[in-house]
Amino acid sequence: MNDAPSRSHGRVSVTASRRPSELMGERPVLKDAWHARVVTLFPDVFPGVLGASLTGRALQEGVWQLHPVDLRPFGEGRHRNVDDTPAGGGAGMVLRADVVDRALRHAMRGAPMDRAAWPIVYLSPRGKPFDQATARRWSAARGLTMLCGRFEGVDQRVLDEWEIEEVSLGDFVLTGGEIAAQAMIDATVRLLPGVLGNEASTEEESFARGLLEAPHYTRPATWNRRDIPAVLTSGHHGRVAAWRHSEAERLTRERRPDLWAAYLANKGDDDA
Repeated sequence: MNDAPSRSHGRVSVTASRRPSELMGERPVLKDAWHARVVTLFPDVFPGVLGASLTGRALQEGVWQLHPVDLRPFGEGRHRNVDDTPAGGGAGMVLRADVVDRALRHAMRGAPMDRAAWPIVYLSPRGKPFDQATARRWSAARGLTMLCGRFEGVDQRVLDEWEIEEVSLGDFVLTGGEIAAQAMIDATVRLLPGVLGNEASTEEESFARGLLEAPHYTRPATWNRRDIPAVLTSGHHGRVAAWRHSEAERLTRERRPDLWAAYLANKGDDDA
């Protein structure tokens, strides 16, 4: 589905294309960076929060690149219509398969079609729940293309044609996929080498070992008559580690019975 093979000059990857110039992105593609390409009716909302803090610094440094793809120019007719009424009747509108297909062909230029190397994702409330394992899988890929839905959804035929992975941010409905896309990209980008600075921190976070994270404390030692747990100021690293593990287990058991059950099952398999 690519127009032509790409060639690279230094860090910039150049791809020959016959597509109209107004549809071409202005940003050069850095061949060593991790790429996020987002097909959306609202490209101006990006990078949003992704342009701040550690993800924003990594974006500026070229550790990763963000390429919003405006869906509207790929629309039909004079008014660039991107949707139509649902077949069989019903409320709302549905994004057209031909329109989305054209946008995806543009977004996937120069990207590998191997879904392990470059997943294509539709942000959908009916999709598989997004989790830390998914973020790790995506961070190990060369890049990611996301399709942000609007209205009642997307014509199923284009999802089937492109073998698109449907992923949900949670059991609720948003007006579109842009917020979900930013959240998932953030969770993925922070796992890229060099983004956080301290690689060990990701090993201690919630979900890294199947458990929620233990509580954190810092100065002052006493605040509002509440003290930092004595074990954390004992200087005994073994006891500190044991306390954090115990607290992680307690919080997971109390707050996330689903994670706790999975943790116990995995722990049983490891002990077997």
